[in-house]
Amino acid sequence: MNTDKPLQGHIALVAGATRGGGRGIAVELGAAGATVYVTGRSSRSGASEMGRPETIEDTAERVSAAGGTGIAVRVDHSDQQQVRTLLERIATEQDGRLDVLVNAVWGGDPLVDWEHPMWEQDLETGIRLLRQAVETHIVTSRHALPLMVARGRGLVVEVTDGNTARYRGTVFYDLAKSSVIRLAQAQAAELRPHGVAAVAITPGFLRSEAVLDHFGVTEDNWRDAVSQDPHFAHSETPAYLGRAVAALAADPRVMDKSGRALSTAGLYPEYGFTDADGTRPDFAAYWAVALQDEFGPLGEPL
Repeated sequence: MNTDKPLQGHIALVAGATRGGGRGIAVELGAAGATVYVTGRSSRSGASEMGRPETIEDTAERVSAAGGTGIAVRVDHSDQQQVRTLLERIATEQDGRLDVLVNAVWGGDPLVDWEHPMWEQDLETGIRLLRQAVETHIVTSRHALPLMVARGRGLVVEVTDGNTARYRGTVFYDLAKSSVIRLAQAQAAELRPHGVAAVAITPGFLRSEAVLDHFGVTEDNWRDAVSQDPHFAHSETPAYLGRAVAALAADPRVMDKSGRALSTAGLYPEYGFTDADGTRPDFAAYWAVALQDEFGPLGEPL
């Protein structure tokens, strides 16, 4: 194995790689040498309803610049035919090989109601969030897993927010993020006899493009926002999440972790990766010191 490029020759699909954690994972898989299919709805050929500037082509170019091969494919993962066509393409172009599937589709920020209890929320919007954030993962796994099962190896990663049973503040968001953890556990149980691992993973306080915009800063001057929110000092970049996933994908003993809900902070001591600036943020540790009295303990991993 090339230790500088441990995923050289590996094929990955990162569903929902336009921005945020998905983009960070795609780029770091590329840095480890993988060929990465980068999918999402935001393309240079047309924006999604998110209305943001990031595109799948931007991400694919970053994958290639990092040392991998990025392939952008515009896909709406709620559309079964589009997903089926995508996996048929991967099978054809890669001789049936798929080593890593990352279900990172989200796009739910405009749909989350943080202000009202469930009985005062718009039901159609809440159900749409669940379809966007959970059904898309199910559809993608359904069509991707046969490639992994046929080869008797692979890794499925479900990206979530939080890896404990602690309530996440509003019902539909909580259901979405906890559901994909359960989906990882269910896939792990069914895939274990076939040598395929499945895990869920959460970042800490993720410094995504949208979060940076919220605070009115960029990655270059992000610390200026700490005056607005002191907790932001303990945030992490999408690269940190990406390096965690790349480490899992390169671990020959990853089956030992199958079925678990993991975190960036829980994995860096084992794998030794750092964030983009060389630091090792640990939001769970910070929570225990600074936030637990106010908000309660995070709880044990699911």
